[in-house]
Amino acid sequence: MTFSRSSGILLHPSSLPGDFGAGDFGPSAYRFLERLAGAGQSVWQILPLGPTSYGNSPYQSLSAFAMSPLFVSPELLAAGGLIDAADLDASRRSPSTRLDFNDV
Repeated sequence: MTFSRSSGILLHPSSLPGDFGAGDFGPSAYRFLERLAGAGQSVWQILPLGPTSYGNSPYQSLSAFAMSPLFVSPELLAAGGLIDAADLDASRRSPSTRLDFNDV
């Protein structure tokens, strides 16, 4: 039996750049995947994605079956006509080096 090797990176989606206070599965995630593929990587490993409770640790999720709403892309919702594009401007956050889960 032969196994092929692969490589990739561990990066939680909240670490991606985003205009809404945290990274999500929107345009920046697509750009990240394109860069990974361009670099010959084939694996994107992520931490748990469930909604968090006190302390906002991805390992202290409220559900093993749900995804945190923080990772839903407002930009893709607007592109799909599910929210008004004008609402995006009101939700934008200033760039920061720290993620404030309570603000998001």
